Amino acid sequence: FWTKVMRDLGLLKVDEPFTRLLTQGMVLNHIYSRRNEKGGKEYFWPQDVEHVLDEGGKIVGARLKNAVGDLPAGTVIDYEGVGTMSKSKNNGVDPQDLIEKYGADTARLYTMFTAPPEATLEWNDAAVEGSYRFLRRVWGFAHKHADALRSATGRDLSRASLRAESKKLRREMYLVLRQVSYDYERMQYNTVVSGCMKLLNALEDFAFDDSDGDSAVRCEGVSLLLRMLYPACPHIGHALWTGLGFAQAVGDLLDAPWPVVDESALVQDEIELVLQVNGKLRGSVTVPASADKAAIEAAALASEAFHKAANGAAPKKVVVVPGRLVNVVV
Repeated sequence: FWTKVMRDLGLLKVDEPFTRLLTQGMVLNHIYSRRNEKGGKEYFWPQDVEHVLDEGGKIVGARLKNAVGDLPAGTVIDYEGVGTMSKSKNNGVDPQDLIEKYGADTARLYTMFTAPPEATLEWNDAAVEGSYRFLRRVWGFAHKHADALRSATGRDLSRASLRAESKKLRREMYLVLRQVSYDYERMQYNTVVSGCMKLLNALEDFAFDDSDGDSAVRCEGVSLLLRMLYPACPHIGHALWTGLGFAQAVGDLLDAPWPVVDESALVQDEIELVLQVNGKLRGSVTVPASADKAAIEAAALASEAFHKAANGAAPKKVVVVPGRLVNVVV
């Protein structure tokens, strides 16, 4: 509307503000009601209601947990299931209340993560808390490593010597980036957020040392995470990008280019193959990525997992499925 107004006033030359409009699914919430003395139906806000559950945890009824008007707490009311949020049914959620309690980024993250854009979203206060906890983890990780990140910002990773574990982390980082980039193009924002969560898990679980290589990889990982998360959570993204020194080193996050997948990081020095004995899973075997069939067979037959499963039996046949598994028949 305002684009049209400003166009008519000569303030804008564009006619449409968007090249494409994405219409998300409806937001649903629980509905509670009661017939009053006049036969009409009155609805109650979710925050005034508590559920009655059966032994399996299924909702079978509802009652007031707070006094509402002349109705005392504990009054039994009707539970109508879930339906589209509506002012007339008192089952809406005020975004401002959500923003004041958790912040705008949590509200954005929750609505993007909980369901694909084309699907309905059933409101869940506990899930909102989950989105909030994730952002607190992002903030906590950044501040835990703040000094190391500031000192490594802008460091040339190509000059750093990386240990095998750091190379594996970089590979996982760029696998996530590749998937997130694809999901953004498809507008599958729920899997975009899950990708960001996966990257944070990888960074939190990694035991960084004080080497230049690990410092550079940690900085690279946080840089990727903030840029991937920025469209969903611009406030925390901008605050951390600036506070950790990225803005000073490479420019404001708003102007930062979308990260490009480093294909060299996806190349594996070693691969892990599933080890089967007589078709049953018995473990795994790690071999060089360039290993040929003979080398894979030798590694499988020399492995502790094979000797334990074979119990002294001689191998009759070895089947190798490149890149996937090796099966020893005894």
